[in-house]
Amino acid sequence: MAMNLLAGNAGTWIMMIALVAIIVVFMIYNRKVQAKRQQETKDMLDAIKPGNKVKTIGGICGVVVEVCPEDNTFVLETGTEKSGKSYLKFDKQAVYQTDAVAQKAPVEDKKEEPVAVEEKTEEVEVKEEKKEENE
Repeated sequence: MAMNLLAGNAGTWIMMIALVAIIVVFMIYNRKVQAKRQQETKDMLDAIKPGNKVKTIGGICGVVVEVCPEDNTFVLETGTEKSGKSYLKFDKQAVYQTDAVAQKAPVEDKKEEPVAVEEKTEEVEVKEEKKEENE
């Protein structure tokens, strides 16, 4: 009777440990995804320069005229010549959508080491010498 109770408790403990492990894995994965998304947003906001089209979180659309990196703001031009242009200053965090594209760092290609090529050449030479000896 006592053994059955211990066996039942062991199954419960295993289920609890498995549940905790799944939650921990989910949290780690969620942090990585969130960090990647934040980095992409930061890169997009840093890529905004005069001439880019921007839509703010308030729905105002326009063209960036000036960017001030010191206070993290930009000036947005809205309207037309006919209706009259207006200039609004926004914080970069107010950007909802933009046509600015973040520049990705160039990927360095790894080249094969010449040592590995030389070793292959030596192996081929040895095989050729053996073939010549056999003939």
